[in-house]
Amino acid sequence: MIDLLLTRYNYVAVVLLLGIGAYMIIESSNLVKKIVGMNVFQTGIFLFFITSAYRVGGAPPVLTNEGPYVSPLPHVLILTAIVVGVSLTAVALALIVRIHSVYGTLDEDVLREVRANE
Repeated sequence: MIDLLLTRYNYVAVVLLLGIGAYMIIESSNLVKKIVGMNVFQTGIFLFFITSAYRVGGAPPVLTNEGPYVSPLPHVLILTAIVVGVSLTAVALALIVRIHSVYGTLDEDVLREVRANE
């Protein structure tokens, strides 16, 4: 079991990142901490896709005629996901700034109470 964990440490990092991100999203009542948790969770997903696309001795199919080849598709998808993630984070933080300017708090429980009283 220890040998498996030492050789597959990327997957251990993926599980840790996903767990930490999910915990931050679920347990935190602060909206900024939820966004940070979402970014940690996304990083775990990115690492999983890149790790699963790795091939020992693989080469890009463009540069050489000998195999094994590595598909560039997962890397391109992750680059696109990173751009979407940064955009999503920017929009979420802009909404959080607006929420704070209107309600004066970033705590989710306080926001629910304020919204219920309106």
